[in-house]
Amino acid sequence: MSNEIKCPSCGTVFEATDSIRDEVQKELRAKMLDWQNQKQKEFEAEKAKLQKETEEALRKNIASDFEVRMQQLQQTNKDNEEKLKEARQQQVEFLKKEQELKNKEAELELSVQKKLQEEREKLSMEIRKLEEQRITAKETEFQLQLRELQKQLDDQKKLAEEMRRKSEQGSMQLQGEVQELALEEMLRSAFPFDMVSEVGKGIRGADCIQTVRNNLGQECGKIIYESKRTTSFSNDWIEKLKADMRNQGADVAVIVTQAMPKDMNSFGEKEGVWICSFSEVKAVVHMLRDGVIKISTALKTQDNKGDKMNLLYNYLTSSEFAEQWKAIREGFMNMKISIQRERDAMEKLWKAREKQLEKILLSAAHVRGSIEGISGMDSVDLNLLEEGEDEG
Repeated sequence: MSNEIKCPSCGTVFEATDSIRDEVQKELRAKMLDWQNQKQKEFEAEKAKLQKETEEALRKNIASDFEVRMQQLQQTNKDNEEKLKEARQQQVEFLKKEQELKNKEAELELSVQKKLQEEREKLSMEIRKLEEQRITAKETEFQLQLRELQKQLDDQKKLAEEMRRKSEQGSMQLQGEVQELALEEMLRSAFPFDMVSEVGKGIRGADCIQTVRNNLGQECGKIIYESKRTTSFSNDWIEKLKADMRNQGADVAVIVTQAMPKDMNSFGEKEGVWICSFSEVKAVVHMLRDGVIKISTALKTQDNKGDKMNLLYNYLTSSEFAEQWKAIREGFMNMKISIQRERDAMEKLWKAREKQLEKILLSAAHVRGSIEGISGMDSVDLNLLEEGEDEG
């Protein structure tokens, strides 16, 4: 290895000695240290700058991220508040609807209870009316029987004379007169505002006429009645009463009879005439009066124009009317059976009394004959009957 050293400036070559070498090495080492220090400072400066820039960038990124996060959080919070507000609003609406539903349920329950109460009261009233009608009909029949007995007691002598001549015909005539009087009295009592008048004796087939008046006292129509109390029904009564109805200007005709037509078990309409028993007549008249008043009102207000008889007939033969009186008809049928039993018992008693009267008259005739045979004269008046009457 050469120890020569060439000067880079002048090009002089000289031999490197240990001192020079040490000097040079020292100088080089010093320069190297300076360079290292310089580089270290530059590095530190660069590092600090880089660290500062990094920190600044990191700070900006963090600030930007924080701002974005804050905006996101604010937006999220705003969205949550909106959702919460909507949820609260929905809850308020739900509670409001729930309250409205409860109110409607309470109103419905109240309405149902009120309707049930009204129906109970209506049913109770109808049952009460039916019971009152049943009791009234029974009392009316009892009064009718009482009147018959009273009239028999008052007219005992006349009844005995008539039974000797024609007992069956006399009995029927008496019963008819009693029922006719009871019918007129019942009509006057049940309908005090109406006018009930007797038909003239010259008119056959009709007994009385009821002039129907409304609550204002206005005449609405007339109902003509014929009372029959016989053992069989005659269809000739219908045509006779229809003729009387036309002559008297009546709107409705009613036959009150003990014996019903063969094709009828209870009250009803037949060939334009209403037929019923005495126990049914009050309820039937209530219904007929209602129809007459309704038709009169409709005609006066110019509604439902048409023939009055056709309107009345259509109303009284409608299914609505039939349903209304269906229950009453069943009650009347049961009552009619009971009344018929009582009537049979009374007729049996009348027959027994008739036999007793005939026996008394026969015994009296024997006594009179014996006395006349003994005395030889007939100046003693022992007749129980009026002079000239047939003793049978």
